[in-house]
Amino acid sequence: MLLPTSIPVVSRLAPTPSGFLHLGNAVNFTLTWLLTRRAGGTLHLRIDDLDRARFRPAYLANIFQTLDWLGLDYDHGPSGPDDFEQHYSQRHFLADYEATLQAARAAHPGLFYTCGCSRTDLARAALPLSSNYPGTCRAKILPPDAPETAWRAHVPAGLTVEVPDLWQGPLEVPLGAALGDFVVRKKDGAAAYQVASVVDDVRLGVTLVVRGLDLLPSTAAQLWLAGQLPGTESFRQTQFLHHGLLLTEDGHKLSKATQAGQERGIAAEAAHPRVVYAAVARLLELPKAAGESLGALQAAMQ
Repeated sequence: MLLPTSIPVVSRLAPTPSGFLHLGNAVNFTLTWLLTRRAGGTLHLRIDDLDRARFRPAYLANIFQTLDWLGLDYDHGPSGPDDFEQHYSQRHFLADYEATLQAARAAHPGLFYTCGCSRTDLARAALPLSSNYPGTCRAKILPPDAPETAWRAHVPAGLTVEVPDLWQGPLEVPLGAALGDFVVRKKDGAAAYQVASVVDDVRLGVTLVVRGLDLLPSTAAQLWLAGQLPGTESFRQTQFLHHGLLLTEDGHKLSKATQAGQERGIAAEAAHPRVVYAAVARLLELPKAAGESLGALQAAMQ
């Protein structure tokens, strides 16, 4: 696939330290690195650590270990766990996220609403696991500073978001059906992932986001949010590339349940990063020899 040359390519690796990195993460990182380097672009390491309940130091260390194992470098970002915690953690940007949320609430009354539902409340509603939030608190008009409450975005019924995709072609995502009224501010008062991701990408000047197709609903949510959150309009000019599912050598779907890396991480469980390079080669439909090394992948993509 060809990347647009009209604007400089700025991309990012955006792991979450809430588990050890598996094969899917490693493939995405390698593909992002290859595309950015081929375009002569700039690559950031942007670690999303807002979910501190699942954060573990071992997971954070595993990010750097995996990148080193894969042979992937980056131009900007933390040099290691200590540097990350001191200078790059999303905790240092909580005030920025909050200011953006407050500005959006002032500019668009009714965009967000306060939700007091707990996981137990939703479980009692006996909703199927695939169901979205049913809008229980949408009409309650709870105060925004009520204790033990989150903020949700009011997604208009029937809203469809157009996503221009460099690999898949133009896509349309029915956001209401895909995510429903998603959380933008958590019960602990911190911004939720969709908001923080947009604000961070704008701050870093990201112009290319490489994701799996499973994250297409998140892309749609973020594009829609960027039209509502003051100061993030430039995010709507971001180029997206959603890659397909990983396949085995015989062409079958490689599910997360069968991927290495569920317990200790792909870097600890695979004998050689060649398993990652081979998966990238299959994803890009390159000759099998291209998966022998990172250099072979680069050469095959020229």
